[in-house]
Amino acid sequence: MQSETFTTHARALTGPGGQRVWSLIVSVFGDLAQEKGATIPGPALSKIMAAMDVRPEATRVALHRLRRDGWITSRKTGRTSLHSLTAHGRSETVAASARIYASPDSIPREWQIILAPEDTSETALRAMGYTPLMAGVLIAARGALVPADAALLQGETLPDRLRHAVAPAPLCAEYAALFETLRRVRSDLPELIQLPPVQRAVLRCLIVHNWRRLVLKHSDLPEAVFPQGWRGHECHRLVFDLLQALPRPNGTDTWS
Repeated sequence: MQSETFTTHARALTGPGGQRVWSLIVSVFGDLAQEKGATIPGPALSKIMAAMDVRPEATRVALHRLRRDGWITSRKTGRTSLHSLTAHGRSETVAASARIYASPDSIPREWQIILAPEDTSETALRAMGYTPLMAGVLIAARGALVPADAALLQGETLPDRLRHAVAPAPLCAEYAALFETLRRVRSDLPELIQLPPVQRAVLRCLIVHNWRRLVLKHSDLPEAVFPQGWRGHECHRLVFDLLQALPRPNGTDTWS
């Protein structure tokens, strides 16, 4: 039996972004079964996805895709399927986790701009933590590696036009909506922490999924370079606090 409060928050967290089932499953495994050798039994995964209002056939199709793409592997133990991340899936998940689960205390305080040569790969610069502001001009947290032949600039303030290049209006709107959703979840924490393990796990995974969907779209940058009304860093603090309050199910939990 699902409580009305759980259902309300689960629905609110499954609404944004037209959630794709395969991506939801990646978030579930990234949060609950990231360690080498960790598995999620088929019945438990079915309960989690059903609580996210995902149909069984949609889960089966998404698992098939993830197996085909080398993210998930499955094996039988008796009549029960055990699902786990592949080495590739685990590697990708671990790389993303550094951003997803970072403490708010790790938010950089200073920034730098580089003027990059025309032939510099933007993809490589993004991997180094840079965000393009305009052609050949990119911003990153202070201390990011400066590519060869790039000019380094530093400053104290960023013009509004460049702040909006860091975080375009659609991204700001998505963060504002997520902030309101997370704020409502936090207001009901005294009730939510009493939920059965599977429902706590669902809320955890949905929080992680919504946060992951946004935070991986941009570099880790100081608050000072974002436009007025930016809620990204407030979402970061809420996500961190909520995940601390809603711990992962442990080995003794029954997934009931």
